[in-house]
Amino acid sequence: MAGSWREEMEAIFARDPAARTRLEILLTYPGVHALLIYRLAHRLWVHGWRLPARLLSAFGRWATGIEIHPGARIGKGFFIDHGMGVVIGETAEIGDDCTLYHGVTLGGTSWQPGKRHPTLGRGVIVGAGAKVLGPIRVGDGARIGSNAVVVKDVPDGATVVGVPGRIVNKGAGSAQFDAYGQRGQMPDPVARAVECMLEHMHRQDAEIAQLREALRQLQPGAGEIAVEELHCSLDAEAAETDVREGTSDRNS
Repeated sequence: MAGSWREEMEAIFARDPAARTRLEILLTYPGVHALLIYRLAHRLWVHGWRLPARLLSAFGRWATGIEIHPGARIGKGFFIDHGMGVVIGETAEIGDDCTLYHGVTLGGTSWQPGKRHPTLGRGVIVGAGAKVLGPIRVGDGARIGSNAVVVKDVPDGATVVGVPGRIVNKGAGSAQFDAYGQRGQMPDPVARAVECMLEHMHRQDAEIAQLREALRQLQPGAGEIAVEELHCSLDAEAAETDVREGTSDRNS
């Protein structure tokens, strides 16, 4: 037990630059208090003392603001930074050397008994406010960005952001991870797609303006007529495409 807690302390010193002394950590870190209470409650749980385990867990939630079900399985080197609002469900499994920030939920999506909560591999980091839901697996070394909602499996070493969560980086990239989702380090793939579409539209508008000016210089008044004919032609082609697609959908 003493050796295990020394490992927990070393993990905190390695991941939190604000940590100064072991005494300060033991007295002031709610994540450490919640983990200590969980370890005791989990022992009661696996030995069949379910009600005392739940009572101890409820006390831990009241004292720390962190709710860890005593049935969850948590490995070594686990660190909850800040911690307020963290929820870890009954069938959740957390590998060694994982880090959770405040507001994280490892929740279930099923009313049926059995495996309902996620499994985190080794060295996973889950950013502030993220929700990892259902009996999915988050691979070793994966990173979940701030406020992401993850409902599908995440491969090893991937970085996931957004709602729903999308993979934006399939490499490790642990040194670049930002638990608070700063813009640039944790890009939103949907926002990036919209930006690309807007850039394409602006380029098209500029090309049409150049074409109109060139036609106007060749023959005064012809530019407006040609552009109108071009728009009519494009509208007709779009309408014809819609009709073909509608007919294809009905046939299928």
